[in-house]
Amino acid sequence: MDKTTPPLHHAMVFAAGFGTRMRPRSLHLPKPLIEVAGKPLIDYTLDMLADAGVEQAVVNVHYLADLLEAHLNQRHRPTILISDERHKILETGGGLVKALPLLGKTAFFCCNTDAILQGVKQENPLVRLITHFDPDKMDALLLLCPREHSTGYAGKGDFCLDDEGAGAIRWPDPDMPSQDPLIYTGYQIIHPRLIQTSPATSDEAFSLKLFWQNAITQGRAYGLRHRGSWMHVGDEQGLAEAQQRLWGKETRNG
Repeated sequence: MDKTTPPLHHAMVFAAGFGTRMRPRSLHLPKPLIEVAGKPLIDYTLDMLADAGVEQAVVNVHYLADLLEAHLNQRHRPTILISDERHKILETGGGLVKALPLLGKTAFFCCNTDAILQGVKQENPLVRLITHFDPDKMDALLLLCPREHSTGYAGKGDFCLDDEGAGAIRWPDPDMPSQDPLIYTGYQIIHPRLIQTSPATSDEAFSLKLFWQNAITQGRAYGLRHRGSWMHVGDEQGLAEAQQRLWGKETRNG
């Protein structure tokens, strides 16, 4: 991009899920607090956000919410606001609609807590995401990863991106078996107008895919190819693979 994108100061962090694929580990501990290489999953996300300049993160809670809030109360960067979904879990789309009044009027990060990103040469992938976000033409910019750079993932990919860097995204075409879709990493930048123009209420449970579909249809959904690695920690195998990669990296550097 030719122009400089200002820093993003707000983020939405999804942490309300049940973590069913991590049972029995998640029976008494919310998945965002499960440790990978000695660090809770959610702290990987929050630390990366803080290093990217985010000052305030809105975290939604539902399952074992008291434990999660107690952990978040010990953090100092970024400032944490709680979006309480104890009465009803709203999924990603509904949770975002409910939290929108806390997220300000400018673009913000939107993140999951079941994945760990590694940049190249100590690069913060979220800083790179900011530099490619153009609010004039984008309502969403998703960070996408090639499958060969991932662990803990057995799917076929989520979006097609024809550009090597950033470009418009589209859904995979089932009639084109030769395509190689990229994985959505769980990290993106969203402009509030994407949510404000969608027909949804603050007490409706639905997926973020509704917003993505609207943005794709309007030509305002973009993706950026991640240059580093992505570790999905959605089950025990993904946890073991992430532990091996992170502990191995720490051992080599030690």
